[in-house]
Amino acid sequence: MDIAAHRQPAQTGVLLINLGTPDAPTPEAIRRYLKEFLSDDRVVDVEPWLWWPILNGIILRTRPGKLAARYAAIWGPDGGPLLSIGRQQAAGLASRLSQQLGRAVPVALAMRYGNPSVQAGLAALEQQGVRRVLVLPLFPQYSASTTASALDAVFDALKLRRWLPELRTINHYHDDPGYIAALADSVRAHWQQAGQGEHLLLSFHGIPRRYFALGDPYYCECQKTGRLLAETLDLAEGQWSLSFQSRFGREEWLQPYTDEHLRQLAQRGIRKLDVIAPGFAADCLETLEEIAEEYGALFAKLGGTLRYIPALNASDRHLDALAALIGGQLQDWLPRNRGAPAANLAQHAPD
Repeated sequence: MDIAAHRQPAQTGVLLINLGTPDAPTPEAIRRYLKEFLSDDRVVDVEPWLWWPILNGIILRTRPGKLAARYAAIWGPDGGPLLSIGRQQAAGLASRLSQQLGRAVPVALAMRYGNPSVQAGLAALEQQGVRRVLVLPLFPQYSASTTASALDAVFDALKLRRWLPELRTINHYHDDPGYIAALADSVRAHWQQAGQGEHLLLSFHGIPRRYFALGDPYYCECQKTGRLLAETLDLAEGQWSLSFQSRFGREEWLQPYTDEHLRQLAQRGIRKLDVIAPGFAADCLETLEEIAEEYGALFAKLGGTLRYIPALNASDRHLDALAALIGGQLQDWLPRNRGAPAANLAQHAPD
């Protein structure tokens, strides 16, 4: 037992959690990743006796090979974009929080599925003396299949610890003014560079409609994000719309489906379409491949041009918004530092 460790002042840190990525763009790595992802009953809440043979007998035998080329197309020297961008986000937030709060605030990155694991992220903070952990799942709109699952992983990891840290969570930030402003800035920057399209489509990741019927607030939070963004951009009804992508299986999901909605927009005569994915904090397979490439090709066949507006990623406005959100939660956890006057802390408090 290290008695000296018990005498150290409590440090405060932040754990960022995103969905996850395979370790490599290979069928073997993708199979491991999909097995972990699709074995989560928050994601697929089907009876195990029914789901297990489908997952192991069909999906894990066929899908990894099909996905390998798609992952390879977006892979970089630092790995998948979700991981490389996540590292930039963690570093940028640590720097901003240090400046805002007048003291070092360690920030660790974790993935709900794959690596670095939630267990590894908590361990990294623990090694830096962190006894108070703020957990921020990088899913602006709450869903049980994303946010709740990420928090499940945190609670499961803490079951293995003798000395639990104090814990706070941010469950959503779908209507946070800084987040909405960052989205609006990214759209305006796109318009300034490429000209404004005839229509702005907000494409969110879908979930089974049954989850919404069971009480999941995701659909409503997506709608509010869309409304607030449209108001900020002064878009009138008919100049923007909202849809849901990435449906899987035969069950009904939230509608309208993005691929079907693209056909409807084309039938309305829309030829220059801007698409943004506000639910993704970092670009990944679902944005770079599904929206930009797959949906881009579909809309081209329909006679139009689809221009994908990148996710907020590690942009300054995004990191400033997240730092303000986090800083407001950490105020009473951090003793006032002589280098951080009260006015500096109050500046970053939530409205």
